[in-house]
Amino acid sequence: MMALYGPLALILDVIFFILLAHIIMSWLINFNVLNVNQQLVGQIWYGLNRLLEPIYEPIRRILPDTRPLDLAPLVVFIIIISLRDFILPELLLR
Repeated sequence: MMALYGPLALILDVIFFILLAHIIMSWLINFNVLNVNQQLVGQIWYGLNRLLEPIYEPIRRILPDTRPLDLAPLVVFIIIISLRDFILPELLLR
């Protein structure tokens, strides 16, 4: 079981930090600290969106429409934290 725990924990950690970077970058873009028209910023933003949209889309279909506020990243964030910190260690103990 330990052979599965390490890679799963690593994958969840990577997703966690990519999600955190996406959330912080979205705040910086919305507060006009970063400009998406700059080439590097635009490429990073486009890449993060391409990575995370397949994760966000099923959750957006379930959640109610709160147009100006996107709650999908928050839900994914909570799911990743609960998987990484609570569910995965419990599976290891069994």
